[in-house]
Amino acid sequence: MSHAQPRFIILGAGMSGILAAIKLRMAGHTDIAVYEKSDRIGGTWRDNSYPGLSCDVPAHAYTYEFAPNPEWSGYFAPGPEVQAYFEKVVADFQVMPIINFNAEIIRCTWRDASGDWQVETADGRIAEAEFIIAATGVLHHPKIPDIAGLDDFKGVKFHSARWDHKVPLEGKKIGVIGNGSTGVQLVTALAKRGLDVVHFQRSPQWIMPVVQFAYTEAEKAVFRQSRAAIDAIRYDSVYFGNIQRFTKGVIDIDSPMMKEIEDYCLTNLEQSVRDPGLREKLRPTYRAACKRLIYSPDYYEAAQRPNLATITSGIDKVLPGGIRDKDGAVHDLDLIALCTGFHSDRFVRPINVEGRRGATLESAWKERCNGYYAISIPDFPNFFMLNGPTSPVGNFSLIDIAERQWAYIEQLISRVADDNARGIAATATALADYEDRRITAAKATIFGSGCTSWYLDAHGIPITWPWDYDTFAQVMAKPDFEAFEVI
Repeated sequence: MSHAQPRFIILGAGMSGILAAIKLRMAGHTDIAVYEKSDRIGGTWRDNSYPGLSCDVPAHAYTYEFAPNPEWSGYFAPGPEVQAYFEKVVADFQVMPIINFNAEIIRCTWRDASGDWQVETADGRIAEAEFIIAATGVLHHPKIPDIAGLDDFKGVKFHSARWDHKVPLEGKKIGVIGNGSTGVQLVTALAKRGLDVVHFQRSPQWIMPVVQFAYTEAEKAVFRQSRAAIDAIRYDSVYFGNIQRFTKGVIDIDSPMMKEIEDYCLTNLEQSVRDPGLREKLRPTYRAACKRLIYSPDYYEAAQRPNLATITSGIDKVLPGGIRDKDGAVHDLDLIALCTGFHSDRFVRPINVEGRRGATLESAWKERCNGYYAISIPDFPNFFMLNGPTSPVGNFSLIDIAERQWAYIEQLISRVADDNARGIAATATALADYEDRRITAAKATIFGSGCTSWYLDAHGIPITWPWDYDTFAQVMAKPDFEAFEVI
């Protein structure tokens, strides 16, 4: 170790970056710097502020284990509350003084001679550290669709992650392109406000019914006094039973668990949508959970409102005044919201990361982005990822995932100190073995059952964790140090 007190640089001040900063301080580390490309913390909850934004994980389960929040307004939290939660955690744990805002990292270079990383920001600042924690997130590079005529539209258009709140919506004809979680949440909110909405969707979604309810002031008073009352919800057996059912169903696509999921969703469709024509428009033709399963208490109710039109024929062309669908109908529009997702294969990129022996991240990820158990990359010592490629994705808490990954990373950091070493990284053999097992398993999961989704890499292989929740928890509990090279 080149310094008596190890230095840490954290890339990103979203959920994972905040977690890393606090956990490092809890472990007694003091030389910590967070670099955030934006002017505020929050990551995806900062970037996304579209109408209807909410978290589809129960609020009390979407909190750090060390920072419960008795003030959640309801079982599922709206986006602004989630952002406010992270802002409060940053204030409560005094993280703000170590965050460098408007500091986009463009380069990270491992220096063998000094046994540390040198990073450079877009405005030319240089810093060094023994450890880099890459907490850059997954969905933060908006994807703009290649639709004929999109640039010719004369009205207002923006991506849902760049929502312009200065644009009034009342009295406008609004087109929404895309129907993943964002599209469903957005059109539901707009339709319930009585706005005139046209929803363009390529394929209908499986909608899992959920019940949303507000917490009373009396319940919040109990939460303030009793951590046990919060934990009863956070660790509720029904909630964790749903997680178990989902993760086991994902890896055994013909199992009773997956049939139960599909039955819930189909019953929801059949019982909720009265009009037979609309019901067929909204009926999926692929397996449930092949795309990210959508949880909604009221989408089907909104879809049946007369002010929301659902178009499934496809988009032929965007015109200066609207959109022409493939049936030839022209829909006059004042505003187009692009709920078209993100480039989900970027992760740390476009940062130029250079490791040992001439390795670069771009070359390491030339075929597909990966990491040993989603955390470490061969020839990139002390470069650890949170919610990196092949992490579990789906319908449970990313905070839970990050906290378990951090427990694993902490043990790697301790091993470097215990061995008085310069660094640690997974071996190429370990990564190759992991990828062989993961790819074989991933192809057999529900994610690989035939639909198109952001879960798939350029080769059509799900870039996801292909085993169940219990296996993830077990693996994260203790690293296999035989899979690592200590330098």
